[in-house]
Amino acid sequence: MADMKRKPERSSATMVGDLVGSREVTDRRGLHRRLLGALRQVNEELGEEVLDPLRITVGDEFQGRFASVGAAVHASMLLRLMLSPDVDARYGLGWGEVTLLDEDGTQDGPGWWAARDAIEWVAKTQAQAALGEVRTAYRLGKGSDGPGEPAINAAVQCRDHLVGSLDDRSRRILGGLMRGDTQVEIAAEEGISPSAVSQRVRRDGLGILLSAAAELQRVR
Repeated sequence: MADMKRKPERSSATMVGDLVGSREVTDRRGLHRRLLGALRQVNEELGEEVLDPLRITVGDEFQGRFASVGAAVHASMLLRLMLSPDVDARYGLGWGEVTLLDEDGTQDGPGWWAARDAIEWVAKTQAQAALGEVRTAYRLGKGSDGPGEPAINAAVQCRDHLVGSLDDRSRRILGGLMRGDTQVEIAAEEGISPSAVSQRVRRDGLGILLSAAAELQRVR
């Protein structure tokens, strides 16, 4: 039988992610369930923007493919908030051509290579004390014409620092706001007053993070 011809697809956004410090977790099954549930939620949230659903690949790695860089960036934010505070992860995002290699769906190409380069950079960079809050990076695949790296990376690095500076309650509040919950609903869930939620939104810059997330999601 003749080899299947490679089928190039249009450029798309790719994500490669892995968990940070997961080998130290004793409840490996619980960790797997937590990650699996978060991936499913994000796939549902982003709907038609998802070209290949986020899924666990090997061990604690996961990957997915999206119609836009904005969707991939948004997915990384949603995942971080869903997994927090018990599970930490890093995200490599890419943009470029993806090639289907066989009928089983195996993929290759500059889009995936770019995402892998990005996550390897994150792993090295977050080891530096001054850049310890970095969790996300974006790379443009070789020969690809897509959103430029400098602006996207500047935005996600600032976002990562702000999210990393929040305490657990403010991260939960931010996650609720991104899901579309009202401040009254969040207050009831947290067992605090709506005024306390409002104060945290202002004091901790949650409104800025929400606005930035909405703007980044528009990147095509």
